[in-house]
Amino acid sequence: MEELQKLPISGHTDTYCLIGDPVAHSISPAMHNLSFRMNGIDARYVAFQVRSEHLEEAVQGMRYLGIRGWNITMPHKRRMAELCDRLEMAGEIAGAVNTVKNVDGVLTGTTTDGTGWVESARDSGHDPTGRRIVQLGAGGAGGAILVQAAIDGAKHIDVFKRVNAKSADAQRMVDQLNEKTSCEVELHDLRDLRTLHACLADADILLNTTLIGMSGTPGCLIPDDSFFHEGLAVSDIIYEPRETELLRRARAAGCETFNGMYMLLYQGAASFRIWTGTDMPVDAVKKAVFS
Repeated sequence: MEELQKLPISGHTDTYCLIGDPVAHSISPAMHNLSFRMNGIDARYVAFQVRSEHLEEAVQGMRYLGIRGWNITMPHKRRMAELCDRLEMAGEIAGAVNTVKNVDGVLTGTTTDGTGWVESARDSGHDPTGRRIVQLGAGGAGGAILVQAAIDGAKHIDVFKRVNAKSADAQRMVDQLNEKTSCEVELHDLRDLRTLHACLADADILLNTTLIGMSGTPGCLIPDDSFFHEGLAVSDIIYEPRETELLRRARAAGCETFNGMYMLLYQGAASFRIWTGTDMPVDAVKKAVFS
């Protein structure tokens, strides 16, 4: 990293960034700056804390300053989709973006959160293509994962979420995916445990995208071990703690498990390719930043 800091910044150096609130904890700058150096790209990636009430002004500033691209984290993903000039299909269906590319002031947005999970699943030996998935939650990153898994060829996805004010948005996503992809997607009430049990009996992958299981929100949405079965892979996008109660119980029941650790790596790699047209040196970044 010291070598990186010594690289000169010139009048040709391109700028990329992360915007959100907060951002100081992010490892994205380390990930992208190492990738720029290893690929010989004259660019830097920085993090900007932007409050919600200043988002529109910040985006206009980046547009006209020629910031080449940026990632968006909470709480700006949905609002950023509204500020883009055009959206790729994943961002359009999800109604949220985490990646923007700026070409001559024209902003194109998409979401790579879903790609991050799909690639991390493949990395763990559980490619969702052609598989039956049960997904818990459909908001934020969950919505992006739902969209990308369907686009990438999942056979069937049963989505279980709480019935609330956002249920109409979830149903809109489900309807569009059934219309625009070959994946069959169904939306269910998270409280319907009988249907959840029946869907899991035929599922290849169980995925939790809710906050339940995080350090500040402990717990598990699966009532008992009868919901697990041999051959079921269980994933949680949470990576703090590394093993949630869901993953611990699933592993004890004989299921293979994987967490959200590498989802960030692979969503970053997808953003990097969108911006630069080159591949992120994933193995080197995994070793230097994630180990």
